[in-house]
Amino acid sequence: MTTQPKENYVHEFFRIFFANRQLVKRVFLVFAVIAVLLPLVLKQSYDITAEVIVQSKKLSQSDTTSALSQQADQFIPPSLADMETESNILRSPTLIRQTIGELRKEGHYPDEPGLLRRTVLDPLRHAVIEPLHQLFGNTVADDRDTQLDTLTDQAVKDLKVETLPGSNVISITYSANDAKLGTLFVSRLLENFLANRQDLQSNELPEAFYEQKKLHYQARLGDLESQRLGLLTAIGSSDPKEEITFRLNAINTEEQALNLQRDRQLQNQKWLDYLQSSLAAANKAKMADYAFPYTFTTTVDNVAFEDREIKQLGEQLTTQLARYNGDATVFQPGSDQMVMARQQIAQLRAQFLKIVENRIRERQQDLAVTQQVIEQKTQRIADYSKRILQLRETQSKTRQLDTEIDALHKAFSTYAQRYEESRGQGLLDGSQSNARILSAPYEPTAASFPKPGLIIPFGLVTGLLLAIAVVYVREFFDHRFKHPAQINHELGLPVLLVINDQVPALPNPHKSWSLPRLWHWVRN
Repeated sequence: MTTQPKENYVHEFFRIFFANRQLVKRVFLVFAVIAVLLPLVLKQSYDITAEVIVQSKKLSQSDTTSALSQQADQFIPPSLADMETESNILRSPTLIRQTIGELRKEGHYPDEPGLLRRTVLDPLRHAVIEPLHQLFGNTVADDRDTQLDTLTDQAVKDLKVETLPGSNVISITYSANDAKLGTLFVSRLLENFLANRQDLQSNELPEAFYEQKKLHYQARLGDLESQRLGLLTAIGSSDPKEEITFRLNAINTEEQALNLQRDRQLQNQKWLDYLQSSLAAANKAKMADYAFPYTFTTTVDNVAFEDREIKQLGEQLTTQLARYNGDATVFQPGSDQMVMARQQIAQLRAQFLKIVENRIRERQQDLAVTQQVIEQKTQRIADYSKRILQLRETQSKTRQLDTEIDALHKAFSTYAQRYEESRGQGLLDGSQSNARILSAPYEPTAASFPKPGLIIPFGLVTGLLLAIAVVYVREFFDHRFKHPAQINHELGLPVLLVINDQVPALPNPHKSWSLPRLWHWVRN
C-alpha cells in the first residue's frame, strides 16, 4: 500500500508565480501606472464644513390673524424631532435652489449650457418638440432653467447634513470642485437658512400693518394718559392712594377728639344739671342750711384745681353760720346783734349764690363751646369722608386706566418686537434667532479627493493581488504538463529522465535606471 506524498502549497505558489512572472510584471505595471496617473486624472474635490447650533425652539403665544396677546414668546430645548426638522430645512432643495439662484445672479456660476445641452437637448427641442407644440397649438414654455435644476440636483447630492449624536449641533459638509465657490455657497446657504427660520418663526405680516398698529397704540396711549391726568387734575390730587391714607389717618384723629368732646359734653351736662338743681334747692333753703353740695374743684391730669373765690365765701358763710348758731343760744332773736348777724349771713349767702350762678353760666357757655366743637369735628369728618369717596372713585377710574395703559404698553412692546423681526435686522448676525452658526465655513487649502497617499499604495497592492489572481486563473485553465509529478499522476507512467533547459538568461544590456532597461525587463 503506497501513501500519497503531501502537497507543498508554498512551493506550488512560488512555482506558479515565477513560472508566470512575465504576466505578473505586466499586470502589476499596468495597475501601477493607473494608480500613479489616477490622482492626476481624477477631478479634485474639496470638503467645506460648517456647524450650526440650535439653542432652543420658539413657541409663539399669539395668533397672527388677531391682536397680539400680552404673553411673550417662549423658548424650550429642542428635541430629536426638532433637530431632524432643522436638518431637513438645511438640506431642502428649495433652499439650495434659492442659494444657487442668488449666486448665479451675482455671476459666481457660469451661465453657459453644457455639452449635452448644446449637442443633443437644444437641437432636439428646436427640431422636434417646438414643431409638435406649434402643430397642436400649444405654446412652448421656455421658463424652466435646466442648468439651475442640474446644479441644484448636484448640490443636493454633494451636501451632507447630519445632527451630531447626543447634541443640538448640526454638521454640514459640502463637497465642491471649486473651494472658493463651495465656501461661498455654504456661507450663503447658512444665511438663507437663518433667514428662512426667522420667517417661519415670525408672524408673516406686512410691514405697513406693524406701522399702522404702532401708530394706533401710540395714539391710544396718549389718549389714556390724558384721561388719567384730567381725572387727577379735576380732584386736585397727584396720588389718590396716598391722599386717601392721609385722610383716613385724619378721620381717625378727629374721631378720637370728637369722642373726647362728647364725653366731656356729657360730663359737663350732668354736672350742670346737678348744679342747677342744687342752686334751686339752695335758693329755697332756710338760713341754717348753709352747706352747698359742690366744691367747684376741677381735675386736670390728675391734679385738682379749686375755685378760691367759692371756697373763701363758703368758708366765711360757714363761719358766720356757726357764730350765729352759737350766739342764738345766748342772745334773744330780736336783739340787735342777732338781727345784724342775720343781715350779714343773708348778704353773704346772696353773694355766694350769685357767684354760683356765674359759675353755672360759665359751665353753660363751656357746654355751648363744646357743642360747637363737636359740630365742627363732625362736619370735618363728613368732609373728609366725602373727599375720600371722591378719591376712591377717582382711584377706581385711574386703576382701570392704569390696567389698560399697562396692557397697551405690553402689547405695544410685543408689536415693536414683531416689527423689528419683520424688518429682519438681525438675520445676518443671528441676533433675532435662537440658532447660531457655531463654526463658519472656511476655504480649504488641500483637496479632500483624490488623495495620492492612499490611492497609489492601495493601487499597487491591488495590482499585485490582481496579477496573482490572473496568474492563478490562467493556471487553472492551462492543462499542459509543467512538472514530472503530473505525468505519473495523470498517465500512471514512470518518469525515466528529466532534461532541464540549460540556456542561461541574457543580462539586460541597457543602462541602469533607463527607459530601455525598464522596457527590456517588462518584456523578459
